Amino acid sequence: MKLPKLGLTLHQKQKYKGVWFILPWFAGFLLLFFTPLINSLRYSFSKLELNETGFSIQSVGWANYRNALFVDEHYVRTLTESMLNMVINVPLIVIFSLFAAVLLNQKFKGRALSRAIFFLPVILASGVIASIENGDYMQGVIKSASQQASGESAMFQSLELAKLLYSSGVNHHIVQYLVGAVERIYQIVTSSGVQILIFVAGLQSISGSLYEASKIEGATAYESFWKITFPMISPLILTNVIYSIIDNLLGSQTTKQIQETAFKSFQFGLSASMAWIYFAAISIFLWVVAMLISKKVFYYD
Repeated sequence: MKLPKLGLTLHQKQKYKGVWFILPWFAGFLLLFFTPLINSLRYSFSKLELNETGFSIQSVGWANYRNALFVDEHYVRTLTESMLNMVINVPLIVIFSLFAAVLLNQKFKGRALSRAIFFLPVILASGVIASIENGDYMQGVIKSASQQASGESAMFQSLELAKLLYSSGVNHHIVQYLVGAVERIYQIVTSSGVQILIFVAGLQSISGSLYEASKIEGATAYESFWKITFPMISPLILTNVIYSIIDNLLGSQTTKQIQETAFKSFQFGLSASMAWIYFAAISIFLWVVAMLISKKVFYYD
């Protein structure tokens, strides 16, 4: 006697689609990254010495972690600065990305070109272009000069902005945050390409009937944004916040110090312990941020 086939519910089908979606990444992780990850953890508790036959490993316990946290004079300070810079940059990047996405989602002539221009920094910041620029001495000189000029211009604009805000009676901490945002405008724009793309895709997925119904009810554009647009794209805000945190920390000074400790000082065990401390700090911070933002996320069924 044949048993009747049980049909899958919509929720079960969606779960299976999610499994198939992450399967290539999971297979690549097991084949390419799992073994180096375990070796890195092993090296963080060891001392590696290069010799004629390769290298030798000597277990040193928690010595590398103690050296990273209490002996190295730069690591804790660099780690703290990286985390503080991330706390300042990520909100600015997400807010700018959302603002730019809302503008680029409007209907106007040259919309496709405008979207390409906003996404251009992502292409220019890719590995191939970056390696070409880093390998060209003249490019480096020009880049340094342009950054110096833009820095002087931003400093002048920041002073004028601070003077205007103080004369308006704005709180000191708010003024400092806004001035810092002006000084970081180049970094914010160049780091917002992917986030803008995600927000634009989310805005295009919102049904136009919601806006039509709100317009019939007499809602203004401001009210439609906060009552329809913002709640509908709130899951993407969580996605972009997590992406921005990881993207911001991968290119931080802490990452550079970890690389220099391994490949310039040849202290591979100390470098591995620094990397795992950095990984733990990022993981804890991501967990806290995701938990806080998830409480406010609206999921449309």
